[in-house]
Amino acid sequence: MTVANKRTNLTRYAWLSVAVAILTIGLKSTAYFLTGSVGLLSDALESIVNLVGALMALAMLTIAARPADKNHAYGHNKAEYFSSGVEGTLILIAAASIAFTAVERLINPKPLEQIGVGLIVSVVASAANLFVALVLRRVGKQYNSITLTADSKHLMTDVWTSVGVIVGVGLVALIRWQPLDSIVAILVAINIINTGYKIVKDSVSGLMDSSISSEDLKVVDGVLKTHEGQEIKFHALRTRQSASVKFISMHVLVPPAWTVEDGHKLVNQIEEELRNALPGCTVLTHLEPLNDPSSYDEMDFYQ
Repeated sequence: MTVANKRTNLTRYAWLSVAVAILTIGLKSTAYFLTGSVGLLSDALESIVNLVGALMALAMLTIAARPADKNHAYGHNKAEYFSSGVEGTLILIAAASIAFTAVERLINPKPLEQIGVGLIVSVVASAANLFVALVLRRVGKQYNSITLTADSKHLMTDVWTSVGVIVGVGLVALIRWQPLDSIVAILVAINIINTGYKIVKDSVSGLMDSSISSEDLKVVDGVLKTHEGQEIKFHALRTRQSASVKFISMHVLVPPAWTVEDGHKLVNQIEEELRNALPGCTVLTHLEPLNDPSSYDEMDFYQ
């Protein structure tokens, strides 16, 4: 399967997220209307954000899967960062809405009703979210998709939100202290803010063309070390991560007596080894003579 086909294949997981978001909105809204709990209302509001985020993820994954064209020679992978950025922002908005509703209910408390049935409905919705979150986390890691990873983190936040709300509402039923429902909702909002901030931060970092991970750099180091010696040097090594695609560029210095064919064979071998070590990466090499002083102007030798 080609990289483009793999990327297109990811949209089915976004559709799964959309379907479960719609299901959980229905279940959690039912739980809120049964109980009147502001905690469960906050849970339902976050599920609406989940739906918007899932739809955004679907749209951006569809764009990211498009092949390179005349105006986008390096493809459309960065579309994924817009999805994660929007989803992180939506999480922050949801947290603000939850906090506002919770404070209002704290000031004007209302008794809860049909707590048992409401909690059962909420548990079912949370189980569905947990299942999808684990699937998205596995696939996001497998294909290095920041969109699915962000969606997974969002859903896991929703799961922990639900757990907190369920415990809070259950305690209200046991100890009959009404303000606890609103306090739990406020704590949930604080936790959601933390998750939203991290997702937005990761999205901005990606748009700023950050380097590949330290683990991947060690892989590159291992490949280059097998070739480096008295006759072969590397410098001007640069890397960047663009959603699921890793870009690696470097200058390869060889003896001036080498033929073009000799140098070409070497760089082809290095590029192939890097692509095998980091599947899906794009490697750019520049061949230079070892004794050319201008070769050392830009950066030191690769270490």
